[in-house]
Amino acid sequence: MELNNVKDSFGVADDLPATVDVLIAGAGPTGLALGIDLARRGVRALTVERQDRLSPGARGTGLQPRTQEVYEDLGVLDAIRAVGGLYPPLGLWENGRITEVREMIERVDPTPAAPHSNALMVPQFRNLEVLHARLTELGGSVLLGTELTAFTQDTDGVTVGLQRAGGTPHTVRAGYLVAADGGRSTVRRALGVGMSGPALEPGVALLADVRIDGLDRDHWHRWILPNGAFTALLPLAGTDLFQTLIAAPDGTSDTSPETIRTLLATRTHLEAGQIREVVWSSLFRPRAGMADSYRTGRVFLAGDAAHVHSPAGGQGLNTSVQDAYNLGWKLGQVLRYGAPDSLLDSYGAERRPIAARILDTSTRLHRSGSMHRGRDLHQLDIGYPDSPLTRELRTDLAEGTPVAGDRAPDAPCRTADGRPTRLFDAFRGPQFTLLALGDVELDETQLPAGPALLRVVRVGGPAPDLLDADGHVCDAYGSGPAVLLVRPDGYLALGAPAEGATAQVSAALADVVGTAALQPAG
Repeated sequence: MELNNVKDSFGVADDLPATVDVLIAGAGPTGLALGIDLARRGVRALTVERQDRLSPGARGTGLQPRTQEVYEDLGVLDAIRAVGGLYPPLGLWENGRITEVREMIERVDPTPAAPHSNALMVPQFRNLEVLHARLTELGGSVLLGTELTAFTQDTDGVTVGLQRAGGTPHTVRAGYLVAADGGRSTVRRALGVGMSGPALEPGVALLADVRIDGLDRDHWHRWILPNGAFTALLPLAGTDLFQTLIAAPDGTSDTSPETIRTLLATRTHLEAGQIREVVWSSLFRPRAGMADSYRTGRVFLAGDAAHVHSPAGGQGLNTSVQDAYNLGWKLGQVLRYGAPDSLLDSYGAERRPIAARILDTSTRLHRSGSMHRGRDLHQLDIGYPDSPLTRELRTDLAEGTPVAGDRAPDAPCRTADGRPTRLFDAFRGPQFTLLALGDVELDETQLPAGPALLRVVRVGGPAPDLLDADGHVCDAYGSGPAVLLVRPDGYLALGAPAEGATAQVSAALADVVGTAALQPAG
């Protein structure tokens, strides 16, 4: 795929829809991931992007293990792996040679419960291309070169003004508006929602994607000046480019290729002639903050529009994609199944504390200057124990057993006829998944019908769908009979004992499903 070749070629300037269920402002990773999730739920969504192409530049390159789980569910992980790779070790240069090699990013072995165990390096422009292709495959649409100019909302929806480059103004009526339009969000400012957060030390860095001759691609190269300023060159997986970071570039705001060549020649052992081409460049000033509210009526903030981070630790993009993953299923439940509006309030209730935690982590790493990146950044331990959607009714659980609010771990197992499979295969899709572990009193005829809403999976017991042949399910979830309701975003909504399980599952579903959809299959 040619670098950044997704441009405005949709040919629908005079055929914009008059109404949609959801209008998404911004076609970055957040907006595209949300568009994919809504498309697979049959929700009519339109994504608009002010630029005339998907954003260029490698920018944020790290995909943490939890985001890889999200991408697997959204159907893009194989394509992402094909254009990505693991981070190489850090090579520290001094006097024209590498004097020290260290693993900056800790390598972790996969486990049955966590099959994706290491950060994956994917240039952001490749990430966007893969997400865009998946959205198109699902019938979703993106309008590039289309700017959101105004919006008003009432009790029934949002009226959005759009302006296409060289075209006439257009108005779209949407049930909901999601602002995924970046850290300087036009929508957030129009709402008057403030941002608060820690003050980062003032500074500036030059980012660039460059082609360089005579530099190996086996190391993440780093040069440190006596004053502590540094320059780094990361070989970008799946390309012939290096991502360049020049910290504290002597106060310059010039991002021209000539300036980048001069700075690299001054700060490294490279000669200007070895900098063959500067493909993209930008000036970066670190900021940190979080929106005071994620929801105002029918308008939601997601991704950088809701929180901005220091890039230290590679948390921002990952947190943003998971915003979309959290909001997408809730919008789907309200729009497709008549779930109560209060379900949408849980988006901010769940995601703002996560953003606050990630903000603390990235700010700490930014200030420390530490180059080590460990498994605490993988985001596999994120959960929603205090969410209004969380119900844990079991007692006397063994230490380490996942409880309601926790991420639902994976586990290799077998189908009833002996074929190998995984719990993640059972979870995949837009539905809730009910795990019935062991001999459970469960009357499926009293639960909602339809595999798009609820999938019942029995593990063990008298009539199993899956067999725990090697004990991995037991290791992951405990040995006692129980029912576990897994949300569409892979977190446990309910943990309940085997006795009276049907009534407990129905009560938990009442929080997230409309009255009509709650009608039992029987």
